Amino acid sequence: MLKNLRAVFFDLDGTLLDTAPDMALALNIQREAHGKEPLPFSEIRPYVSHGAAAMLRIGFGLEPGHKDFDEFRKQYLNIYADNIAVHTELFIGLQELLENLNKNNIAWGIATNKPEFLTLPLLEALNLSDACSALVCGDTVKPTKPHPNPLFSAAKQAGVKPVQSVYVGDAWRDIAAGRAAGMKTVVAEYGYIQPEDNISEWEADVIAKESTDLNQLLLNR
Repeated sequence: MLKNLRAVFFDLDGTLLDTAPDMALALNIQREAHGKEPLPFSEIRPYVSHGAAAMLRIGFGLEPGHKDFDEFRKQYLNIYADNIAVHTELFIGLQELLENLNKNNIAWGIATNKPEFLTLPLLEALNLSDACSALVCGDTVKPTKPHPNPLFSAAKQAGVKPVQSVYVGDAWRDIAAGRAAGMKTVVAEYGYIQPEDNISEWEADVIAKESTDLNQLLLNR
């Protein structure tokens, strides 16, 4: 999709890593602590890319500004940190993709809104922390996505120009940030797409229906 491709950058949750099982696990542990029944995984999964705020909305009906929100958010994040890599793994086909990118001297990196204190131990647990050429977290570069600054920072870390790069993500803010940075963009439809999302309106260059489609879309293989 890009002849002079020099780098591929990924959103983390719902794009590179399938973190939903552990984020759902943390939410249901928290619900149990408050005397509530667990929610079905299928009910939680679509909202995982939107972080702790979305989890508290789904799990407890709490919104930012509610008097209990900050306390519940801290509790949720502590539980999640203790269960950061129980079931989380690369999406199917992504290990092969990363290997192919390395073989072709194409840099790859991560630009996520997930905070550093969660991102770093997660990548370390999956032996990915030393493999990527760029890592931008939600609290290391401001403003966060959909602003393009995180992607400008990722490209600078990788030593490439944004126009030589592709950004893959599963949320509107990912595609908006990639487009604003001048990168080609790919929607990870296999990720955590909400029922109300209309991905055709995001104006991405390509849609990857399955994670296994990325090798063909990015490298024609």
